[in-house]
Amino acid sequence: MTTTTPPVDPRVIALAHYAGRALLEKVLARHGATFQQSVTLRLVAVADGPVERDRLVESVVGALKIDAAETHSVVDELLTAGLLAPQEPSRVRITDAGRELYNATSAETAPITARIYAGIPTEELTAAGRVLTLITERADAEFAAMAQ
Repeated sequence: MTTTTPPVDPRVIALAHYAGRALLEKVLARHGATFQQSVTLRLVAVADGPVERDRLVESVVGALKIDAAETHSVVDELLTAGLLAPQEPSRVRITDAGRELYNATSAETAPITARIYAGIPTEELTAAGRVLTLITERADAEFAAMAQ
C-alpha cells in the first residue's frame, strides 16, 4: 500500500498562516500592539456595541487556543492602554483610541492583503475557504476531545 502526500498538508497551511501573521505583526509593532491584542480588539471593533467580557475572552480563547487567564491579561492590557473601556456591568467597549488603532492597522494591512490575493481566481479562493473552514472545524473538534 502506498501513501501519497496531500497537496495541502499541515505544514503548507502553517507556513501560509505564519507568513501572513509575520506581515501583520510588523504592522502592529509600528503601533505598539501585539497579535493577541489585535485579535481581541478586532472582536470588539466589529461588534454592534459593548461586548460581555466573558464572551470576548471565550471568543479569543477559541480563536487563538490560549488559556483564559492569558486572554484576561490581554483585555487588561487593552483597558490599561485606553483602547478598551469598561462598560457596566461586565462589558467592554472600544474607545476612540482603540477605533483609531483598529482602523489604522486595517488600512495598512488591506493593500498587503490585496497584493497577496491578487490574481487568485475567486473560485479557487472560495474552495480554499471551504477547505480551511472544514480543517479548522475538525482540528477544533480534536482539540476539544483532547481537553476532556
